Amino acid sequence: MPQVRPFRFGIITDGAPTREEWITRAREAEDLGYSTLLQPDHFTNEFFPLASLMAAADATKTLRIGTLVYNNDLRHPVLLAKEVAALDMLSGGRFELGIGAGWNRPEYDQVGVPFERAGLRIERLEEALKIIKQSFSDETVNFTGKHYTVTDLNVTPKPIQRPHPPIVMGGGGKKLLSLAAREANVIGLHIKVNDNGTVDATENIEDTLTEKVGWIREAAGERFSSIELNILISGFALAQNQQEAAEQYIRERELTDATVEQVLANPYVMLGTTEQMVERIQLWRERLGVSYLVIRAEYMRAFAPVVAQLAGK
Repeated sequence: MPQVRPFRFGIITDGAPTREEWITRAREAEDLGYSTLLQPDHFTNEFFPLASLMAAADATKTLRIGTLVYNNDLRHPVLLAKEVAALDMLSGGRFELGIGAGWNRPEYDQVGVPFERAGLRIERLEEALKIIKQSFSDETVNFTGKHYTVTDLNVTPKPIQRPHPPIVMGGGGKKLLSLAAREANVIGLHIKVNDNGTVDATENIEDTLTEKVGWIREAAGERFSSIELNILISGFALAQNQQEAAEQYIRERELTDATVEQVLANPYVMLGTTEQMVERIQLWRERLGVSYLVIRAEYMRAFAPVVAQLAGK
């Protein structure tokens, strides 16, 4: 009988107005039972991950830190490997490396980085992962590929977590999820992003998660049982009446084509009572194997009773 993976929960946040507020947020997340504090990697964020995640680690004792996710196109993989190893070492082995192929086209345009087709970005990410993993090993890094070349480089420091910090990847398409199935320790089930950088909103139903898990299972083979599956919750509201909460969600976001039924079926939106959320998350683990959920920091306190019920000490 397959082992049931314990639940864990994280928060994602892009910054804070002051050092004090940032430290308070990290400590509160830890006190409320969250496993991880995560940061995205966009030029529009208040903080880039390196300095702020280290500050969060210094202010806490058990809270893990990580990225959701580093954009591979913005850094050479050797540079990223060195940053990650230093974060892992200085945090006492609490870092999780989220990395992706990049998806936000306007950001590329703003800084003059070519936004190439998805297949090419994923191909480049696959090469980068090979270099990063080799950098974490005790080997001298030698790599010659289509996109990167590294010759006789001894990369230091080395991470505490061996063979490397957990690698987190996410995606909505088969090609990226198949790469994640071969390379990652944690895989996020996301909405597919089209080649032009737009989001495929037709995937906002739970049935698509089943298909994505199938792709991962097929590509992962024997290592599937060791992979932790994740969902990022983008919409949340505690409410006694789900119908009214869905109607309000539609009004606030001006979703003129959406129905209440579609909103309530959206796996990336969590509306209802604590008990309804707990039941839904338990079903996800039972049916799909999803055991790791991430929620935006602004919902951290309201969502805490769910965390307490499913991952309480």
